[in-house]
Amino acid sequence: MSAAPWAFRLGAVGLVAFILGPLVAHLGIVSAMVGFIVFDLGGLFGLLALVFGIVGTLRGGGAGAGLALGLLVTLAFLVIAVPSGKVPPINDITTDTTNPPQFVTAPSLPGNQGRDMRYPGESFAKQQTAGYPDLAALHLDVSPDQAFQRVTAAAQQMPDWEVTRTDAATHALEGVATTHLFRFKDDFVIEVRPQASGSVVQMRSKSRDGKGDVGANAARIKAFYAKVKSG
Repeated sequence: MSAAPWAFRLGAVGLVAFILGPLVAHLGIVSAMVGFIVFDLGGLFGLLALVFGIVGTLRGGGAGAGLALGLLVTLAFLVIAVPSGKVPPINDITTDTTNPPQFVTAPSLPGNQGRDMRYPGESFAKQQTAGYPDLAALHLDVSPDQAFQRVTAAAQQMPDWEVTRTDAATHALEGVATTHLFRFKDDFVIEVRPQASGSVVQMRSKSRDGKGDVGANAARIKAFYAKVKSG
């Protein structure tokens, strides 16, 4: 049996799955996790197409379209997947691992029914410290009331964020962030705490799906702090 035709078939399936997975998830046709699995399968089929294409070439069947498709999908998948392998496989990130901000509203949301929203503890803290050594709380040289006003204003400007709780008395804010491509839902909580020279903004961001977050939660915290500082 010739490997070249199989390389083309696998490559074509891989390319379709690679594109279709994110598309149908983004449009809400399937869940984010289903779309992500289809996307991953696209990468797998692309790799198989590459292998079959190489075998076909070595057997004298010529490079062919299958090899080209396999190479295209595999390279595209690696460009996306390799950076995610450099971050720890955890999905709950906080700027205070000793006294992390606590969720109040999130446990009652439909997507969190039955989920344990407590911070996982030392195992996650150690991995976070190793993977994100530069992640730290945001210190502001203003009172907690003023800092919370800035935090609230910045949260309302963040794209794909929905604020679900604003508590001015405790200077706490909660919400749900939706990732741009696959539309994953992540819960976040922000607390403004007093300190001797002003205020400190502590934040926690937790994914609802998967064991890892490919760096999304840490990136969200950094982006939010940048927004607060720019405001």
